[in-house]
Amino acid sequence: MDVILLARIKFFMTIAFHFVFPTITIGLAWLLVAAEWMGWKRKDPIYDQIGKFFGKLFGLTFALGVATGLVMVFQFGTNWSQYSRFVGDIFGAPLAAEAVFAFFMESTFLGLYLFGRQRVSRGVHVFSIFMVALGATISAFWIIVANSWMQTPAGYVLANGRAELVDFWAATFNPSTLPRFFHTLTATLIAGSFFMAGIAAYYLLKKPADLFARKAMKLAVIFGVSVSLLQVFPFGHWHGRQVAETQPEKFAAIMGIYSTETSAPVVLFAVPFDKPPELKGRIQIPGLLSWLAFGDINAPIKGIDEFPRDEVPPLFLTFVSYHNMVALGMLFILLMGLAAFYLWKDTLWEKKWLLRAILWSIPLPVIASQLGWIAAEVGRQPWIVYRLLRTEHAVSVNVLAETVLLVIILFFILYAAMGFTYIYLVAKKVKEGPVSTGA
Repeated sequence: MDVILLARIKFFMTIAFHFVFPTITIGLAWLLVAAEWMGWKRKDPIYDQIGKFFGKLFGLTFALGVATGLVMVFQFGTNWSQYSRFVGDIFGAPLAAEAVFAFFMESTFLGLYLFGRQRVSRGVHVFSIFMVALGATISAFWIIVANSWMQTPAGYVLANGRAELVDFWAATFNPSTLPRFFHTLTATLIAGSFFMAGIAAYYLLKKPADLFARKAMKLAVIFGVSVSLLQVFPFGHWHGRQVAETQPEKFAAIMGIYSTETSAPVVLFAVPFDKPPELKGRIQIPGLLSWLAFGDINAPIKGIDEFPRDEVPPLFLTFVSYHNMVALGMLFILLMGLAAFYLWKDTLWEKKWLLRAILWSIPLPVIASQLGWIAAEVGRQPWIVYRLLRTEHAVSVNVLAETVLLVIILFFILYAAMGFTYIYLVAKKVKEGPVSTGA
């Protein structure tokens, strides 16, 4: 058994499962801020009920996120000790900042929000969920800082066989931090929107006149259509240009540029093959990629043939994950755009086909986020720290493959139980529904 492959599988499994929960909670937290604010300022009990109901779902999701997040920290020292030694001086700073300045704030104010509804003033209650949302967003920022440094290292020197921090701000705001942060943050806002909209759609399919469901749907759709558009432009475009400039191998792999091209096309659909590298069945728009990446329709885009073969990322997985992420992003714009149009026409409640589509789309933004993460992380290979440390040199040398395999099996059983329990509890709460609003 290959211990490096098993360590990669274990890391993917733990981070992918954990990533489900913050993807939902960050966006849902900001929707709760809006709901609680409108309930307070408009003295609207229905928005109060939206806050109370979705706040309970938020608390449940947050708890699973905390439980699954602890595992990720520990495995750096177990399966990836050489990586920890190499980046410890740099990686520890953003993780410490995340814990001190974000996680504790988020957790403290979440307790006040969930249990202080009738015990503190309305202003303090609204402030508490705002601080939860802010804390979750700051937490995401510091995690993105740590991961972005692995993508585009900055603010370091190599000494004694490891990277040592010399410029905290350069490391924090490395070339990929802000594009990746806003792209990721917008993805979580989309996920929160579909989570609320999908649950509201469930109620509307049963009772189209339900005021709770109508107002929750309105809030989620207005929020969702806005962030779905922002995800494409400017944030998706900004991130794409950053990758083209700083990680050309990844850019060539995800875009399917296997040989250097001027007036390079955007490939809308193709079937990629690794050996030899080629795309079959291409549907493309000539020149568009060069213009999007460099603002010039005739700009050359480096192909993977310009890089050493052992520094080229896996072609099939990067291409497929990226293009499916983009396809889902277009679907989100379509669904939320249609919902916004029919909301404006005041006929959304009659469109059962669209309500069903939104209901069944609840998991799709989470899947899109997972696909984006796969494209980003697999696209960086063979490097765990871009052009500084190869993944094969980062794994723990004293951990047996059999041990890693056993942990994978145990984690799979545990995560399956946690996942099914989470879905069961959310479904149970949704079926129970909010307290009647008299609609």
